[in-house]
Amino acid sequence: MHQYTNTHILITGASGQVGSEIRELSRAYPGFQFTFTDVGELDLTKEQAIRDYFAAHAFDYCINCAAYTAVDRAESEPDAARLVNVDAVRWLAEACARQGIPLIHYSTDYVYHNQQNTPFREEDPTTPQSVYARTKLAGEQAAREAHPQTLILRTSWVYSSFGHNFVKTMLRLGREREELKVVFDQVGTPTYARGLARATLEIIRKVETGEVGGDKLQGVYHYSDEGVCSWYDFALAIFELAGIECKVTPIETKDFPTAAARPPYSVLNKGKIKAVFGVETGHWRAGLREMLARLNG
Repeated sequence: MHQYTNTHILITGASGQVGSEIRELSRAYPGFQFTFTDVGELDLTKEQAIRDYFAAHAFDYCINCAAYTAVDRAESEPDAARLVNVDAVRWLAEACARQGIPLIHYSTDYVYHNQQNTPFREEDPTTPQSVYARTKLAGEQAAREAHPQTLILRTSWVYSSFGHNFVKTMLRLGREREELKVVFDQVGTPTYARGLARATLEIIRKVETGEVGGDKLQGVYHYSDEGVCSWYDFALAIFELAGIECKVTPIETKDFPTAAARPPYSVLNKGKIKAVFGVETGHWRAGLREMLARLNG
């Protein structure tokens, strides 16, 4: 097992949830050199900007944390969603291919949207129903066509102490209101972005130390926390662990209409990423507890 030094990793979309967590974790990886970019340093919606940036810098890996994630707004802004989730991803993959470096890219459980009620495996058919989900799937395909050494990590219900997410929305609303209505017929797994960020860096570390072959850095893998819950269950847990008194009433999706359709069930099977990369996953309640402690710390 050789020691890795000065492995240079480019992080795009670095101010988002996962990018911010990678920045927090970066001190624990002294063998990695990180370049954190967001739209100010590298505008992924401009192909020439990507070409110029890669021509001026040399990297060993690229982790793309940039995405258009406003699920409902995407229905009325399909071109904006496609530009970030498809075109930018293709251009980034092409740049990585020219430099001969792996691309790690995040995708979503929302690409699975059917009546299945057992955890989805990577080879299960995709049936995206919303603009967001369709553009995320198209982005996966564009990246893999442009650059075979693209690793897709499909994840679910991501939250963090950074950025906007369900947990922070519930904390705010729970303190403002006496009662909230939350859907109980959408089931999945909340995923703490810090765990996802750590798993990503561990995958690179294992490739760099020779524990895992670099040829494994391609294709689709699932990563989420363990366990299963509805948004209703998730809200209850947030209030319980945060010590907030707020009544939560379960409602059906049809009673809470949204612009974009959400899958009724999108739990992910993580067997593949555990077997190939030895990635460890914890229960979603443990992740939530850690995130709330960080917010309060």
